[in-house]
Amino acid sequence: MSNGKEKYSQQLEEKTEIRTEKPSYYNVFLLNDDYTTMEFVVDILKNTFHKNLTEATQIMLHVHKQGIGLAGVYPREIAETKVESVHRIARENGFPLKCIMEKKND
Repeated sequence: MSNGKEKYSQQLEEKTEIRTEKPSYYNVFLLNDDYTTMEFVVDILKNTFHKNLTEATQIMLHVHKQGIGLAGVYPREIAETKVESVHRIARENGFPLKCIMEKKND
């Protein structure tokens, strides 16, 4: 008769596999309007989206000519924060500048 110790002497190894999904990324766009100055849009791009003057000017001109321009691509939480920041700063400065985010197609 085998004793109970034999039964428990074999060690069972438990493997846990942790799967992390890549976060979804979102495009953050600025929308053109007839009241927000070009200089203010450049300032937003430099200070909120950390663009240099050349990049900020190129994006601002794209917004001005095409009606919309890509300011950056971020994980959801950061994109939400960028959109909220743009709206808050624009309101504080008396501008109706709008910013939106759309899920990026992978």
